[in-house]
Amino acid sequence: MRDLEGKGIIVTGATRGIGRAIALEAARRGANVAFNYLKSEQPAAELKREIEALGCQALAAQVDVGDLKAVREMVNAAKSAFGRLDGLVNNAGLTRDKLLVMMSEDDWSEVIRTNLTGAFNFARASVFMMMKAKRGSIINVTSVSGLVGMPGQVNYSAAKAGLIGMTKAMAKEVGRLGVRVNALALGFIETDMTAALSEENRTAALGMIPLGRFGQVEDVAPTAAFLLSDAASYITGAVIQIDGGLAM
Repeated sequence: MRDLEGKGIIVTGATRGIGRAIALEAARRGANVAFNYLKSEQPAAELKREIEALGCQALAAQVDVGDLKAVREMVNAAKSAFGRLDGLVNNAGLTRDKLLVMMSEDDWSEVIRTNLTGAFNFARASVFMMMKAKRGSIINVTSVSGLVGMPGQVNYSAAKAGLIGMTKAMAKEVGRLGVRVNALALGFIETDMTAALSEENRTAALGMIPLGRFGQVEDVAPTAAFLLSDAASYITGAVIQIDGGLAM
């Protein structure tokens, strides 16, 4: 399937886990992919090679998502390299889990800056290009924590809930110009984050999931690729849960 043939796509936080899977799925479907990284130079170089081996262009940029100036430079570089910008996947995120009474100001601000402000920065830098072209798809990767809240994740839940609100507001603003904005609300997906769970917490989490298992990155990437494609041209403002039924 080459339903993203020739499209220019940006994926943030793509050197591992969900972002990496989305970047590679987009390339398999024919998209040229730009992605950022902060410190992971070797994984970034490996991902770039893998994308290029699929016959697509790749652009790796060392960019802090919280730095709007650097983000704008990366978005402009991607547009220049690919000749067009059709899609953005705001995937970059981190956790600093603690109970509220133990949470520091830095724990709060770092999560908000990366997970929410970072998505704003990339959307702000990209959306005008899409509006001018009268086409484009933005995907904000959020979480069931933003739908139902999770203890120990006041900062993360706030950021992910903010992404949902941002998705709906943006969708209403730019829909008339052919730009779609949707969100993926993820449950427990097998990544480095879930690997850090204790066995007790992992067992408890599995007990809450109707499908009885954690998701895989391969459960997420095809849905993201679909939303980036023209096949999803009548879907905007949606929050699609990929959570095994966790947040029903």
